[in-house]
Amino acid sequence: MSTDPVKRTTCKLEVEAVSNYRTRLPEVVEAIIESCAEHECPTHIDYDPIPSRQVVVEIIDRLRELLFPGYFSREKIDPVTLRYSLGQATTGTFDLLSEQICRSIRHDCLRYDQPCTDCENRGHTLALRLLEDIPAIRRVLATDVRATFEGDPAARSHDEIIFSYPGVYAMAVYRVAHRLWELDVPLLPRIMTEHAHSVTGIDIHPGAQIDESFVIDHGTGVVVGETTRIGRNVRIYQGVTLGALSLPKDAGHQYRGKKRHPTIEDDVIIYSGATILGGDTVIGARSVIGGNVWITESVPPDTRVVMEAPRLIYKARNGETPGKGEFKP
Repeated sequence: MSTDPVKRTTCKLEVEAVSNYRTRLPEVVEAIIESCAEHECPTHIDYDPIPSRQVVVEIIDRLRELLFPGYFSREKIDPVTLRYSLGQATTGTFDLLSEQICRSIRHDCLRYDQPCTDCENRGHTLALRLLEDIPAIRRVLATDVRATFEGDPAARSHDEIIFSYPGVYAMAVYRVAHRLWELDVPLLPRIMTEHAHSVTGIDIHPGAQIDESFVIDHGTGVVVGETTRIGRNVRIYQGVTLGALSLPKDAGHQYRGKKRHPTIEDDVIIYSGATILGGDTVIGARSVIGGNVWITESVPPDTRVVMEAPRLIYKARNGETPGKGEFKP
């Protein structure tokens, strides 16, 4: 303890000041509790638990172990340990997934006063159905990886793509979430794809329909809306938006469940920054959409859409405009 009387006095005053602040906390807590009763204040205060985002992220990690065995496993997998390792991963995933599905169904049942649908049994049934579909999902993901490798000269191997490409991560999460979406599991599919969005910058709604051999190159800023339909062997680049036209304020009720996003047919390439909007908009097969274009009408098959070449202005440091071919940096 300090023997300096000045320091001791200062410390005592600081402790008293902190105590004064803390005595005000109970009234702050009461104000927060009272605000929870307000209609416009979102809360979920109930005896029944809701899905856990943290657990959903863990489920994604475990599912990646099953989708890409040996790549993301916690321990080394070899031919001797394969059956044991995948058995452990599958069992652990089933336990976590069935509980979160059950919570999601029960949440909707109680919050929206729906008839009982035996949520616990459904949780186990739907978790099992998803796991049964893992081989099929893996086969489709393999086409995504292969198409990525075949179209990217910078890729050295499939391993590099699986380990490090954000587009493959986003597609792995999407393909699982889409299957849960098809099984009418609430909440979880969106939690999954929005987690992938936060990690990769790629925003794919789980309701979108995306066929095999789909490639997202680079990926940052890509948006794929709920009712988008994408055919086989489609490649898109960063900043591409497949979205809806401007909607009114009550669009949530008026347009829910209707086709609002474009259809992209087979073998289409869409370059960076392109924006394609509208549920009636169809990009025909084998078309190429150039960068930064804005499309709200259908494009026939075998069409190339590009921006008119911009005019570049070169100025020398002295402010004069050099003649063509004269400017050297």
